[in-house]
Amino acid sequence: DLHAAAGIVDYLAALGVDACYTAPLLTATPGSTHGYDVVDHGAADPRRGGEAGRRALVAALRERGMGLVVDLVPNHAGVAMPAENPAWWDVLRLGPQSVYSRWFDIDWSRGRLLLPVLADTPDALADLRLEGGELRYFDRRYPLAPATEALGDARKAHDSQHYELVSWRRGATEHNYRRFFAISELAALRVEDAAVFDATHAEVLRWVAAGDVTGLRIDHPDGLTDPAGYFRRLADRAPGVWIVVEKILEPGEDLPAWPVAGTTGYDALAEVDGVLVDPAGEAAFTALDTELTGVETSWPDLVHDCKLDVAGGMLRAEVRRLAALAGGGPDAEAAVAELLACFPVYRSYLPDGAEHLAAAVDAATARRPDLALGPLADRLADPADPLAVRFQQTSGAVMAKGVEDTAYYRWTRFVALNEVGGDPDRFGLPLAEFHQALAERAARHPDGMTTLSTHDTKRSADVRARLAVLAELPGEWAAAVRRWSAAAPPPDGALGHLLWQTVVGAWPIPADRLHAYLEKAMREARTRTSWSDPDEAFEAAMHAVADAALGPLRGSVEEFVARIEAPGRSNALTAALVQLTMPGVPDTYQGTELWDLSLVDPDNRRPVDYAARRELLALLDGGWQPSVAADGAAKLLV
Repeated sequence: DLHAAAGIVDYLAALGVDACYTAPLLTATPGSTHGYDVVDHGAADPRRGGEAGRRALVAALRERGMGLVVDLVPNHAGVAMPAENPAWWDVLRLGPQSVYSRWFDIDWSRGRLLLPVLADTPDALADLRLEGGELRYFDRRYPLAPATEALGDARKAHDSQHYELVSWRRGATEHNYRRFFAISELAALRVEDAAVFDATHAEVLRWVAAGDVTGLRIDHPDGLTDPAGYFRRLADRAPGVWIVVEKILEPGEDLPAWPVAGTTGYDALAEVDGVLVDPAGEAAFTALDTELTGVETSWPDLVHDCKLDVAGGMLRAEVRRLAALAGGGPDAEAAVAELLACFPVYRSYLPDGAEHLAAAVDAATARRPDLALGPLADRLADPADPLAVRFQQTSGAVMAKGVEDTAYYRWTRFVALNEVGGDPDRFGLPLAEFHQALAERAARHPDGMTTLSTHDTKRSADVRARLAVLAELPGEWAAAVRRWSAAAPPPDGALGHLLWQTVVGAWPIPADRLHAYLEKAMREARTRTSWSDPDEAFEAAMHAVADAALGPLRGSVEEFVARIEAPGRSNALTAALVQLTMPGVPDTYQGTELWDLSLVDPDNRRPVDYAARRELLALLDGGWQPSVAADGAAKLLV
């Protein structure tokens, strides 16, 4: 919490840090593990220390001349527990007449606001009850519209509300409020409305005006209706504040001309990783992948297919809304989905990025010549057309869910490259291209953030650094995979290769962490099982392979890890040194000043042992020169 954060400021100062960068600090959903589900924009989260805790952190930082960078979430708010979000509660109670209805991007044309929260059973509404002047569904609470309290019957009361509770499965196809990606519990905000901007930013801007906040990290700008207008307004209201934006750029893509310092650094991460991967290993890894899966996979085709899968699945509600804006028709939905699947970057910011739309139209026409894309393309190129506005907001979600959260788990040729902001099809980055990228960074965004690990990376920098060694030993790696797969055959070749790479990359890893990661990886891939429809037999077979890695195969795994561990540490120290000295402002994610072999969230959000770090730092400050050993002191020294 905030008081505990204040308690480690002396350690951060001794480490050489000059700003503490926090998760969102506004009031979040009770029990939130991350803070990105803000429910009340008017106060620091009382469950994490509230205003007193915030002031304690600010005071500790000021005492040491350090700044505070706060994460700000303009795109969405948490609505999982309506009673905790006063604005959402009022919208549910009063519908379009609520003064807060302008806050949320709701399509009232269907009548009631659809809330996909019920069990997927025909009689789920039978579990509704009236209690305390509210509608209750198990532990969920919903308000009653005026004059409906007296109906006396829960079903009749429900049918008289401005909202309708429906099966959770209908959320993917029938949503009528914009959300964050496919998460129904996060409702999008209309911060393009000046009144909504003011209401949702007033408290953080109060901290800025008081000098308590020196930097802002802006979450998910690609969901905004008007990112450029948002950043102009924010820069005007927070003059002199360092602003970085969580924008994922594809290779060769540059940040639009916004009044910000730069991105949060995923592009820099890809550059550092790339220069540590030997391109000579590509052919061998491609051959091994083909051997394990039985097919030669094209990354561009896989990306297209995964994005199309997402557009027709978990994000179909958004695609249907776009198709309706396009005028409907028998092919409207297919045309929109195909263009989204072919869009080469996360989104455009028209007129910026018009060339990406043109490329998508050409690619979609080549794939689906039966679709009449011309009229649709014309409207999508018009920045003022509501269809173009919403398409731009949707393309980033399709990219994120289709690539980061699907394709990265399906194409497992060499998972060190399967990272946010990366390009798994680009096997290594030649040194000349690396220096060119850094020169461009120095010229364009010298004060942008750089990073190696974040709360969103698929695996930590040290895991990727160790896996990079495999590109230099492709023959030995292939032999090990064949040996292990013969002893414990995975029921799916691609997921099996992902598991073997995970085991050696994060070794030593306890069983609970490995099995939790494997469950997430299998269900995100959605090739043989999924979150919505888990295949218990398949998952059990994969978990048995993980058990074999931790059991009968343990000696063989440890022998292989011993072969790559030292070069992996060398790579990790190199990555740290390059990041700390390259153009940009380096962000060191919590705990990664020692070796950190974490996997995707929630694995990378485990508590950090700061006491151990204090002890090692004190030894270093006393003149100790550590070896490159398991305690990670060598990385702390760098």
